[in-house]
Amino acid sequence: MGAQIREYRQRIRSVSATKKITRAMELMAAARVVKAQQAVRESTPYARAITRAVSAVATFSNEEHVLTTEKEKVTRAAVVIITSDRGLAGAYSSAVLKESERLIARLRDEGKEAVPYLLGRKAVGYYTFRGREYAADWTGDSEKPAFERAREIGIRLVDDFLKDTEAEGGVDEVHIVYSRFVSMVTQEPEVIRLLPLEIVEGTEPPAEGELFPLYEFEPTVEEVLDALLPKYVNSRLFNAMLQAAASELAARQRAMKSATDNAEELVKKYTRLANQARQAEITQEISEIVGGASALAESK
Repeated sequence: MGAQIREYRQRIRSVSATKKITRAMELMAAARVVKAQQAVRESTPYARAITRAVSAVATFSNEEHVLTTEKEKVTRAAVVIITSDRGLAGAYSSAVLKESERLIARLRDEGKEAVPYLLGRKAVGYYTFRGREYAADWTGDSEKPAFERAREIGIRLVDDFLKDTEAEGGVDEVHIVYSRFVSMVTQEPEVIRLLPLEIVEGTEPPAEGELFPLYEFEPTVEEVLDALLPKYVNSRLFNAMLQAAASELAARQRAMKSATDNAEELVKKYTRLANQARQAEITQEISEIVGGASALAESK
């Protein structure tokens, strides 16, 4: 009985120590997610505005730019998968990886070869464990992405998009799979096509009887697109990375809160079992004392 009580007490100490760790991680994630949300709020309007601007230039001009024109034959599509570097974030990374698997399956059904570009150690581990090939990987800054990293990835994607598909191993499309931050409770896996440019809302042709908006491009349309499109790629990519970072931290905060609550329940359970074992031990000792006293009285 005494060994059982010691085992319960040891488990209580172990679970209590784990609860302190999960509680600390919950507080750290809660503090970081506030900054991550602020970064998302600051970057999203710029990403939307530059996307509309580039869409307007592509729509209301007759210029065909290589980054805005659909290729006649699409055989290879880049899939940028943004996951976390660390675990303990619930189903955050697995949800993004499942969404990427659905996208890759759809691309294969369309006769396209998917070329993965991986962000985060979870995605790298997923592909390495299954022995799958991927074009490139970037790790180390999933919680706090830097614009320089987004620019580095953007340059690589644009270079591969401009390469010849058959001769140089380039790609014809670029898709991004990431977790869009909706709220502290909701984060949704999302797929967007980065290249070639997709026309967004606000750039549709006018209805019958209306006039086209007047745009003047200086110095030329081609030079305007050459200046705007790299900014468009970098800003959309950076915004996706910031959204993913905020989603990761929100998911980690929820996961650590759930772990802390479970630890508290385990402590209560083991405390109750230890008390029951102690009461049984005391009852047994009292019974032994009473039995011994009765036997002694009968012998006399």
